[in-house]
Amino acid sequence: MKLTSTTFTHEGAIPTPYTCEGRDISPQLAWSDVPAGTRSLVLIVDDPDAPDPAAPKMTWVHWLLYNIPPTTCELPEAIAPANLPPGTGEGLNDWQRTGYGGPCPPIGVHRYFHKLYALDTVLPDLGQPTKAALEAAMAGHVLAQAVLMGTYIKLQNR
Repeated sequence: MKLTSTTFTHEGAIPTPYTCEGRDISPQLAWSDVPAGTRSLVLIVDDPDAPDPAAPKMTWVHWLLYNIPPTTCELPEAIAPANLPPGTGEGLNDWQRTGYGGPCPPIGVHRYFHKLYALDTVLPDLGQPTKAALEAAMAGHVLAQAVLMGTYIKLQNR
């Protein structure tokens, strides 16, 4: 399975419009080679470098989507919740809200991992799960995973 974006390249810089210093819109994401038997997809976007890459203390969750239909192969830029594929559920990010929250690192260059999982099941309605609850529900059901990592440093820290 492969995850790509027209917004940034793997290990490349995430442009400012997709961050708290810009429009804070979600990047375009596309995927291919979803394995046979996939019943749903999960997207987790997180930053393991919070708050300081020199001394990380937590992984900050930026976006959680689950039960994305396996026939879906792209999320367009700046996708609104109402335009998510039918049946897609949203989890809580670490701002305690659903939806995309872009990079906003307090210090240093952070890495943002966009992880797509192919599952052999459709998850039950989890409401607005945390990352931990979503990962627990996914356990034992992951057929494949793809990762796209981008970086960001605040303009004021450059």
